[in-house]
This record gives sequence, C-alpha cells and structure tokens, in this order.
Amino acid sequence: MASARVRATAPALRRAFGPELGLSGQKEGLSRENQILIVGAVVAVLLVVVGLLDYAGVFAFELRPGEGAGLNPLIDFVVLGLLALMAPYGFKMSAKLRRIAKIEERLPDFLRDVAEAGRFGMTLPDAIVVASRGRYGLLTEEIKKMASQLEWGVPVATALHLFEERVPTPLVRRVVSIITRANEAGGNVADVLSMVAHDIREVQLSAQARQISMLTYVTVIYIAFFVFLVTIYIMAAVFLPQMVTAGQGIAASSLAGSGAVALSFQYVPALFLAFMIAVIVHAVGDGIMAGVLFNGKIAEGMQHATIMLAVGWAIMRFIVPTAG
Repeated sequence: MASARVRATAPALRRAFGPELGLSGQKEGLSRENQILIVGAVVAVLLVVVGLLDYAGVFAFELRPGEGAGLNPLIDFVVLGLLALMAPYGFKMSAKLRRIAKIEERLPDFLRDVAEAGRFGMTLPDAIVVASRGRYGLLTEEIKKMASQLEWGVPVATALHLFEERVPTPLVRRVVSIITRANEAGGNVADVLSMVAHDIREVQLSAQARQISMLTYVTVIYIAFFVFLVTIYIMAAVFLPQMVTAGQGIAASSLAGSGAVALSFQYVPALFLAFMIAVIVHAVGDGIMAGVLFNGKIAEGMQHATIMLAVGWAIMRFIVPTAG
C-alpha cells in the first residue's frame, strides 16, 4: 500500500514542484536511443533502394570513378546502409552505458556515507542531505536534487522513487527498492545500507575482472580481422595478378587448347567480390561478438562492428588492387 501511494504521489509532485526541485519530467514514449535506431533503419533501407536502382541502371552513382555499373556500387550502398543502422545507435548506446557505469561506480560510496551518518542518530532523510555534500562524480548532481527534494519536505520514499526515475538503471532500482523496504520496516537502516554497499562493490569488482579477462579475446578478434585484411591484400596484390598473367600467357601460347596446361583465370575477378562479402560478414559478426564478450551488450557490439566494417570496406575499395 505504501509503495502504491508513493507511485501515485510522484507524478503529482513532479507537476507541482518540478521546476523548483529540478525534476526531470521524462515523457512517455520511445527513448532517444530507439528513435535513433528507427531513423537509422529508415536511412539504411533508403540507401539499399538507391543501390538497387543504381544496379538496375536507373541512377549512375560511382564511389570509385570510372568503375561503371555493377555489383560493387550496390555493395557500397549496402555497406553505407549498415553503417547508418549501426553507427548512431551503437555509439549512442555505448556512451549511455559508459555514463551508467560511471554513475553506478560511485553509488557504494554514497551508500556508505549515508550509513555512517545514520550511525550518529540521524534519520534517513537527514543522512541523505548530509551525504549529498560529498563528491560522487556524475552521481553528485542527482544526489543533490534528491537532497533538495527532501529539504522541501518531500517524503523520503517519494524522493528515492524520483531518483530511480532519473537514473533508471537496474542497480539503482534494486538499491532504491531495498532502502525503501528497509525504511518502511524500521530497524537499523545503516546496517542495511552498509551491506548493500558491500554487495554492490563486490558485483562491480567481479564485472571489472570479467571485462579485463574478456579484453584479451576482443583484442584477438581485432587482430584476426586485420590479419584477414592483410592476407587479402597480399593475395590481391601478388598472387592473383600473377595467376591472371600466367593464364593469359598460356591462352596466347601454342599450348592453348592442347589440354596439356589450363588456367581458369577468368574467375579471378569473382574472387574480389567474394573477398568483399567475406569482409562485410566478418566485420559485422566479429564486431557484435566482441561487444557481447566484453560486456554482454549487442549495442556495444554495434560500435565494434561499425569500426571494423568502415575500415574493412575502405581498405577493400580504395587500397586493395582489383583485377581487371
């Protein structure tokens, strides 16, 4: 019942005291990240359509002058579409995840300070106000807002709920739920806060250790991808041109048609198309895998996939020599 009253009171307090207390007043609907993803998907579809029209001969867009129509311009627009889909959403979500990590990093320090203030006989609201004078990085501003709300007479459960709405991370939700229930049940809230702070710090240290161990695998993924690109460059610059030259020489010699020697060099240009498709598949797949291994988020993988795809496409299109 108390939790229901808190959630019913929060919107009214936000409307009444939002400008004075600095409440966020978030709007209902799609988040900014989802809006960016939708816009990126629309742009990606448009680029793919333009590529198909270019392949059909309706338009004549060439990112590499003098190349002419064919599959290469279509692949270029497909790659640009993938970049438009992954890059904005991936970098935005990665920035959001880093900000959340920095906020949650200082949460145990704040809880310990509140617990120490509570051990001197202060109530929970007074302990939060006293602890808000400290410095907690990105968390400082939100804590000061919560302290201002408490000084204005907002109930502590409501202030904690509004803090949870402004910092909607799973860890903050769990902490607010525990503190609210402990405060409603009575007893020594300081001991509860100390145990929660210790538990959060252990979880954070475990997550940091996991990321450090996974960083090795992410590095191996990047090294393997760039080794793949170097291998393609060596084959395209040295091996395949020699095969074309040898095949043309045999075709023009007296051995042509004798059946003694034959080289099917006419399929060499198709290998460059296969190389390009392989680079695209590896860049997207390896990038997403790297992000999932590092912190378990596909959005982080989109950031890695964007970097790999952009570098791989640029190398394949403008550095690796093509067969005529």
